[in-house]
Formats: sequence, C-alpha cells, structure tokens
Amino acid sequence: MEKILITGATGEYGKAVIDTMIKMGVKTNLICAMARDTTKINHLERLGITTVYGDYDDYDSLFTAFDGIEKLLFVSGTTTTNRGRQHKQVVKAAKKAGVNHIVYTSQLHKTDRPDSPIKFVVNSHLETENAIKKSGMRYTILRNGLYMDLLPTFLGTDVLTKGIFLPAGEGRVAFTLRNDLAEAAAAILVSDSHKNKTYDLCANGVTFAEIAGFLSKIIDREIKYTNANYDRYIDGAVGNGTPRKMVLMLAGFAAAVAQGELNGESTNLEALLVRNPKDVLSFLKENYNVNDFK
Repeated sequence: MEKILITGATGEYGKAVIDTMIKMGVKTNLICAMARDTTKINHLERLGITTVYGDYDDYDSLFTAFDGIEKLLFVSGTTTTNRGRQHKQVVKAAKKAGVNHIVYTSQLHKTDRPDSPIKFVVNSHLETENAIKKSGMRYTILRNGLYMDLLPTFLGTDVLTKGIFLPAGEGRVAFTLRNDLAEAAAAILVSDSHKNKTYDLCANGVTFAEIAGFLSKIIDREIKYTNANYDRYIDGAVGNGTPRKMVLMLAGFAAAVAQGELNGESTNLEALLVRNPKDVLSFLKENYNVNDFK
C-alpha cells in the first residue's frame, strides 16, 4: 500500500481521518502526519505514526515533509488572507517531491458568481483546484459541505429563547458532520478508485426555517426563524458583543445560503460511507433538549 501523509494532522478533521484509517486496518507505519506545531503530535507518535514538521508558509519544510510520500491528503489552510499563495506552495512542493496523488479538501459551492458573499473563501479553493489539475499529479477534489459541527455557532447561544435570526432567506444549506467527511476522505485514501475525480461531499440541504421546526419539536416549544436584513443582522450581532470578524463570516455564509450556493445532496457521501450521513435533526437531538430551555 502507498505511504500516505495527512497535513493539518493535529486538527479535528486530520485526527479523525487518521483514526478512521487505523480502524480500517491501515498499518501505522504507512501513515505520516504533518503538523506546524510539533508540541501537539505526541499522541500520534505513540500510535507509531511518523510525524513531520511542515508549514504552508515554509516551502522547504513542505518539500522535506513530502519526500517519499506517494499519496497526500492536503487539508486546506484556515487563513483567508494569503491562502492562495500558501496552497500553491503546497502543490509545487508536492509535485517536486514526487507525490503521485493529491487529495484536497475544498469547499462545496453551487455558483461561481462574481458577487458571491463567500468569494473570499471560494476563490482560493478554486485557485488551488486549478493548480492541482495543472500540476500533472493524480488528484481527488473533495468539495466538503459546511461543517454541521458549526451549526450551534450559526444559531447563537440564545436560540432557544430568541429564535433564529439570520440573513439566509429560504435557501438550503448542506450542513455535514466533520467526522462523516473525515471518514469519506479515509475511504478515498485507502482506495485506487478515485483518480482525477471531483466530488461534492455533503448531507442533504435544509433551510433554517426547517431547522427552527426541528428545534421546536425537540424542546416542545415554538422556535421562530427570522430572515434578517443583512446589515441589521451585522449591527445587532456586533452590538451584542460578538467579534466583528466572526459576525462578517457568519453573515457572508448566511447570504451565500440565501443565494443557493451551499445546497447539496448526500449521493456521493452516502456512497463512500456505505450508509446515510448524519442528518441535521439527529445532530440537533444530540445537542439540544427540553432541559436546555428550563
């Protein structure tokens, strides 16, 4: 079997991919974990996994980390300011180091609108996808749905008393559990059947009005969804103490939902998991209950 390296291995997604691969029976000596902060890799070393230092801003560290690697899971960076430049360095280093197959975590999107409220995210992903395809390496692009794990952040801490207030219109959003996405990535990494493919990976889309209905049933009390004015939402959230940078991110994604950019269906993810991915109702039942309202 090929030697596989996972970047961002100390993050929740990277760790979940590694854990899943081990459960699938992949020998730990075939798994490499790359991290920028080497103080967080002790648990991986105890599993017998080779750990290496690598920083997306440091080309030489990337080239060294990728030496001898045949398949690379390239977990996208978290910064939005210089991510395009960072990602091109990763692709260049992987190509020069002789990586045969690169698997990249991109973002689910349904339009290429120039006025997209999430173009600050999508544009760097598209640049990276294009760089990978032009590199000549075999590739698999994973256009992952918005993490379901972030849903409570969108709903806010007062959702059970004040309802949902977002500029998301009646658009549908394919919230997807991070661990389901990690399991799908692991299935791709251990297979040879996904070369030069691009997959939308997500659960089925839901509206925030439907999410309000789910919560209403869970706590046995009506939870309302208000399709907020974009500027009013920002002013209100900032006025309530939420950091402006966070508010602008949430508002941008909510506006993208309204435009239909983050909708999807679970077809590809379901096939890779060989089961249904977790749905929003199940997630909400696990994270909210009637006692939260008391």
